[in-house]
Formats: sequence, C-alpha cells, structure tokens
Amino acid sequence: MSKSNLRDEQFNFELRLKAVLYLIMAMLAALAIRFWVLQVSHHQVYQQQAENNRIREIPIIAPRGALLDRNGVPLVDNTPAFNIVVSPDLMTGLDETVKVLVENLNVDRTDVVSQLADPKRPKSQPVLVKQNATQADRQWVSAHEYEHPEITAEQQPQRIYKYRKLASQVLGYIGQISSTQLEEPKFQEMGYKPGDIIGQAGLERTYDQILRGKNGKRLVVVDSRGRTIRELQKVDPIKGQDIVTTLDIDLQRAAEEQFDVTGQTGIAVAMNPQNGEILAMVSKPSFDPNVFAEHVISAENRDEVRAITKDPNKPLLNKSIQEIYPTGSTWKVMMTTAALEEGIITPTGSRFTCGGGIQVGNRFVHCMGSHGSPEIHYAVVHSCDGYFYRLGLKMGVDRIHDWVARFGMGQRTGIDLPGEKTGVIPDREWKVKTNPRDPVWKDFDTVLASVGQGSVAVTPIQLLRAESGIIMGGEFHTPHLMKEVKPTEKAEAKKYENKAVTLKLSPVTVETVNYAVWGVVNEGGTGASASLPGLNIGGKTGTAQVIAKEKVRTKAHQDHGWFISFAPVHTEQKPELAVVVLTEHGGQGGRTSAPKARMIFASYYSKKLGHPVARELLAKNDQPTQIRQ
Repeated sequence: MSKSNLRDEQFNFELRLKAVLYLIMAMLAALAIRFWVLQVSHHQVYQQQAENNRIREIPIIAPRGALLDRNGVPLVDNTPAFNIVVSPDLMTGLDETVKVLVENLNVDRTDVVSQLADPKRPKSQPVLVKQNATQADRQWVSAHEYEHPEITAEQQPQRIYKYRKLASQVLGYIGQISSTQLEEPKFQEMGYKPGDIIGQAGLERTYDQILRGKNGKRLVVVDSRGRTIRELQKVDPIKGQDIVTTLDIDLQRAAEEQFDVTGQTGIAVAMNPQNGEILAMVSKPSFDPNVFAEHVISAENRDEVRAITKDPNKPLLNKSIQEIYPTGSTWKVMMTTAALEEGIITPTGSRFTCGGGIQVGNRFVHCMGSHGSPEIHYAVVHSCDGYFYRLGLKMGVDRIHDWVARFGMGQRTGIDLPGEKTGVIPDREWKVKTNPRDPVWKDFDTVLASVGQGSVAVTPIQLLRAESGIIMGGEFHTPHLMKEVKPTEKAEAKKYENKAVTLKLSPVTVETVNYAVWGVVNEGGTGASASLPGLNIGGKTGTAQVIAKEKVRTKAHQDHGWFISFAPVHTEQKPELAVVVLTEHGGQGGRTSAPKARMIFASYYSKKLGHPVARELLAKNDQPTQIRQ
C-alpha cells in the first residue's frame, strides 16, 4: 500500500471517529435537554399526572334500615335510584363544572356552588348534586365521561315512605346534615361529616345510628383524567338495622281517617297501658316525608319543602308530644284519685254542692249544669264543675301539685321521639315567674286548676300515660315506639326494655275511678257517644277553653274537645287499650272526640276479636259518627 493511500485511510478513520463522537455528543445533548424538560420545565405537569394516576376510594352508600309496623309491614324502606355525583378532586375548574351541570343536567346553581365550594368538605369526598337522575341525564354523563370525568351517575338508595302522610310525624324524615348540627358536640362524637344524610325528625332521628348502616367502598386505579383503569378491591356496604315499631298500620289508618273525613285537626294516640307500646299516633295536619327524601340537597331552597316548613298550621309538629293544651275536665280523673287517696272524699259520701258554679271574690265561675249535691261517681259521670271547684279549694294547690307530679304531669314521659315538651301544672312558683304583677296564688287560680284550666297545660302523651297508669292501679309505663331491632351480620338484635314506675294506690280508689269512667260512657254520661256494647269502654270528656267565652269570634277561638278512654274497665281484666283524642277547636269533647275514639276501639277489637258490633260499625261507617248532646 502506498504512503498516499495509507494517509487517506487514516484520515477517513479519524473522520468517521469524529462523526461518531459528534453523534454521541448530540445524543447526550438531546438526552440532557429531554431530562431538563421532564425534571425542570414540565416538572409540575408530570408530577400531577403521576399523582393522578393513582388509587381512588369510591364510597358505596349503605341503605338505611327499614321501619316496620308491629306485624312486619314495611312503613319506610329504600328503592334504587340514580344520582349525579361530582368528585371535587377531579375538577379542573369549579366554574366549568358548575356551568355544565346547570346547562346540561338542570342542577340548581346556588345549590351546587354551595356544595362544591364548601371549605369544610374534604376534596376526596364525592358530592351529591342531583337526585333521581333521568335516563337522559345518565346518557349525557356517559357521553361526556372523557371531558368531565368528575361527573358520574351512581346508583344509590332512595328513602321511600310507603304510606306518605300516614304517621309522618312519628316516622320523621331524612335530610343533609346542616352546618349548625356539625358544630354540635353530639354530632361530632358520632363521626358525622359534611354531606351526610341523617334522620332529622321522628324515629329517623332517634334511631339514626341504628338505621344508617355502614358504607362500603371501591378501590380503583384511575388515570390522570380520573377514568377507572381497573378495580383493586370492593367492600360491600352493610345495610342499617331494620326496626320493628309498635305501630299497627291498620289502627293508625283508622285513627287518621277520623280527622280526614271531617277536615278537622288534632291528635289521637292509642297505647297499650300494660307496656307503653304506642299502637297509633296521629297529629293533624300532617305532611309527606317523601318530599324531604326527594330533596335532601339544600332542602330549604326547594319550593315543596318550603311550603311544608312555612305552613302556619305546622304540619311538621307532632302535637302529641310537642304541643301543650289545657286538659279541661279530663283532669278530674287525677283530681278524684288524689282526693280519695288523701281521704278528703269517700267513694259514696262527701257530697259537694254544685250550685251552677261558685263565687270566688268578685267572680262567678260557672258549671255547665246544675247537679244538686252529688257524690263523686255522679260528679265524674256528668262532669260537674261545681263539685270539683269546691273539691279543689278543699285540697289546695300544694296537694294538687304534689299528686299530679306523682302521676308524671309537667314532666317528659321519656318517649323515644325528639322534642318532647314538659308542660305546666299548678304551682305557686310558676305564678311568681309568669305573672310578676300578680304573683300571689289565689283561690281563683285553684278553682281553675281543679278543672284543668288556668295554670294547666300539658301534652296529650303526658295525660295518656298518667291516667292510664291510674286505671292500671298505679303502673305507669314509658310510652315507646321501638319494639325490636333486627340483627345484621355486624350488629345484634335488640328488644325494647320496658320501664315502669309503680305508685301505690288503694284498690278502693282504683275501683272507684274505674267505675266512674265506665259510667261516663255506659250510664248516659258525657262520653256516651263512645259506647260499644260488650266492650266495657270507660273514659272522660273534657272541653278546654282557648280564650274567654265573651271573646270567642271565630272557629280559631272555639274550645278544644278532649276524650280519654280505656278498655276494658270495671272488670277483672286490666285495660289493654287506652286512647286519647283531642279535636282542636271542635267544642265539647263528648260530641267531637268521643265518636272518634269509638271508631278507634271498633277498629282494634274488630281486628283482634272479630267483635260483631265493632265489625258492623266499621262496615256501616265510612266516617266518624257525631252524636249531639
């Protein structure tokens, strides 16, 4: 090889080597630039994408437990529904998400902004923005999954109240927990968080922890757009425990019909006095809890909800426990018991003059009749106010207060419903607090108190428990609506623990009172319109004055009509059903409330015994019979 060729070959080799070196240097430079882009220039973008390509926990809402009547008939249950849910941590912008929700899914702007912008709500917690999504809503969500992965359609349980307005105040309703409730220690201790749906009234509220169950979850891997790549784990939810209530749906319906067919408002409660089980509890007017179940999102902004909450007739109020009324002459059962126990009167002696009323200072307080000088049985049967005016003065306010307090008046009964009131009973201290310009208790105050007026104002449930306890011979059971709790795989069954207070009463006193209330119904007394042959119903009427007679101008000023009743009485058997009925502004209790009680007894005994008279009465009467006296 010539020197010239050797030099050429050496030159070409060096040239190729340099080219390779330059190529390597270029590749290293390109890699360096790429690393700079990845690690410096676009660091935050790729870091966020890496974080977003992660595991997400999607909650599965647990169905609430059902509420059943005493025979297992479902009163409140759940039905599947599709809801629109937003995951705040997947939103690229609040305004954009809100815009598409409002424009395409007909979501209320105010509601959704308040929900998604709530600073107290964890970003990882999905937000319910629309209930009962239509097929069109779900199709839109599915079609726009790529652009808006934060919006999904989830199948969730929908609360349903099967009998609508029936027993609505007892069953209650659900709603989203409020910010005020979240600040209360009791709710914090229970672990509630923003967005939780809880019981807001009635049994739904009292037993919320039992009914709510435990949510499940899905663990999934999602990409940077929030789309599910695969499912890692699924934990099924645990349904809340079912509760068997003491209610009898047939008796509840019969009791409510007594008000529905007359268009009247008021209260009716039927209780087993042997154990305190409430078989029916009516408060009219009522409401449909489904309205709240269908609008748990910012319910206060919904027209249907607002119409109920702003109704001046207060349909949400359970008047059986949350409203107080003068008792009128139903009070005389307790007055009779106290006077007999004190030895102030005897069963067949101790006559007091009626006199058509009594003169107290410069006032004359009237009796509704002129009854001569009766003994106690006649005075109760024909409701002689004159007799009890004089008996009250003989007893004095302090003994009256002491005895009615022993019967549980002016105190909460302990019923398992929220919001029970205490009421007012005759008391010298009460007069000082409520009337500082005239703080001294006078004979006139005692006269009014002796017939359940003036300083007397209690709840119907209080009156029912107290006087049922007397008729039972001194057994005062706690009224209640929970009979038993059904077990689940994670929770045990539970039965109601009966609670009773015993007050020693003379057998003579008990029989005298039993005979007197039996006479009210069966001896031509003021409660004769409650009579059902062969059933030994006893009771006591009452007419509670709302305002002074001379000021009565409209129906709203008319008296309330009471009737409290028990069956059987004046027999060797203990009563098994006690019923109190109050017809608001209905006038005399014997005319408006006793016939309603009669139909409730007819329904009960027709179902239990197939009683022929009761069955015939139910067959002939589509509405309550009102007997004029």
